[in-house]
Amino acid sequence: MAVKVMNFYQEGCMGCEEQAPILREVERDLGIEIEEIDAVKNPQYIKEYSLRVTPTTLVIEGDEVRERMEGLAHREDLEAAIRRHLPRPLPG
Repeated sequence: MAVKVMNFYQEGCMGCEEQAPILREVERDLGIEIEEIDAVKNPQYIKEYSLRVTPTTLVIEGDEVRERMEGLAHREDLEAAIRRHLPRPLPG
């Protein structure tokens, strides 16, 4: 099952501005893509994912939210949360 990572932000949010370079680092280190969505311009997600603050980062597997990080997520924590849901290579 594919893992999808979504980050919700809004313009003028200081925490969101701090989160952006962390997202880039994690994308590079894990070789994944993190979808960034402006929560204000896409209000349907606010209700769908019960968003309360920005930034909020979700790790979704299938249709289920497996990890939720509200507020600024440190690189190590974000990376660990995503790694828990990435497919592991089969033992050789």
